[in-house]
Amino acid sequence: MFHAASSPGPKRTPLPAARPPTPDAPRPQRPDTRRGPSGEQRDPFFDNAKYLAIVLVGLGHSWANVMSDNRLVQTAYTVVYVFHMPAFVIISGYFSRNFDLRPHRLKRLLTGVLVPYVVFQTAYSLFRIHVGHTGDPHVNLFVPWYLTWFLCALFVWRLTAPVWRMLRRPLPVALAVAMLASVTPGMGGLLDMQRVLQFAPCFVLGMCLKQEHFRLVRRRAVRIASVPVFALTVAAAWWAAPGMQIGWLYRNAAAQDLGAPWWAGPVTVLALFACAVLLTACFLAWVPGRRLWCTALGAGTLGGYLLHGFVVKGVLYAGGFEPDWVHGPLGALVVTVVAAAGVTLLCTPAVLRVFRCVMEPRMDWAFRRIAPQPAGGPGGTDGRAAVSGQAGRAETAEKAGAAPGR
Repeated sequence: MFHAASSPGPKRTPLPAARPPTPDAPRPQRPDTRRGPSGEQRDPFFDNAKYLAIVLVGLGHSWANVMSDNRLVQTAYTVVYVFHMPAFVIISGYFSRNFDLRPHRLKRLLTGVLVPYVVFQTAYSLFRIHVGHTGDPHVNLFVPWYLTWFLCALFVWRLTAPVWRMLRRPLPVALAVAMLASVTPGMGGLLDMQRVLQFAPCFVLGMCLKQEHFRLVRRRAVRIASVPVFALTVAAAWWAAPGMQIGWLYRNAAAQDLGAPWWAGPVTVLALFACAVLLTACFLAWVPGRRLWCTALGAGTLGGYLLHGFVVKGVLYAGGFEPDWVHGPLGALVVTVVAAAGVTLLCTPAVLRVFRCVMEPRMDWAFRRIAPQPAGGPGGTDGRAAVSGQAGRAETAEKAGAAPGR
């Protein structure tokens, strides 16, 4: 009987033990794998930017009620109003840069922008009539009131996105249209067309931007340079606050409507656009690109935007801004803290779930069956990226989303 001799196997070289990373060695960061409702990957930078911008919107609406005889609040209000809505509009344009008129995108535009506009325009009008007891008892869907103008404007901008994309030089054309609007009095009521046209260059600029442009403004050199820029802006606003015609910042009137000569309109449009772009770049330079405690709130900024107006107007109608102490330094501080905390609360997922039926209605019953589209295809998501913020990363032109986004 023979026994097979056991032969040793091939000699194995032991793997070196992994050394723990030194304190100075950079550790690889995990990519953000959270995805929006359409399956697209989210970018924490845009969520952080949208949350911070919506807080500025809430602060601006609150400061408007306490800035009389308070030069510090007037200065802060002026600086914020130069860039906070342009920042929203620029992000909206960026996430709309590949929007087209295919059925599934039109459906999302109708349910994500038009339906919320109709619902909240009606709700705000009834709130004004029955709680504010104003003299106008009518509900007019064609004349946006208070903050609903943005949804109306976004609807128009997105419908015209294919036209802007077709032009060779869309930004100069948009600036020319805005300049013409600034010398056309009496057109601000219907659909708030003055704002639609005067903010259009910001939307078109966003459509022209690419991912590398946002990486560029987030460089350390830009972040450092933004400090003196903001300091000079604050100094200029402090100097100009007492005699400044604040109506220019709203972009909802022609030069003649503000009692200025016609040529002041085009000049102011160009000046405000340049200042808005500069300050928006400085603002974005300081927006963190990593996940923070507030990053998740960037997906609920539509709630913060549409709901905080009821709180601000409710306090106003109840006389909460009338006491003298509210207009002093302590009152301004209290209003600032409460407004920031209130907007933050309204951006939470719990609030968004409650109001999803009117902010993001599915409404499948109202439309014919549409073939499903692959997530991340051309055009990406089609909602309100800057306000609701549910748009994805848009790494390339093949992955784009929407601004206040669905």
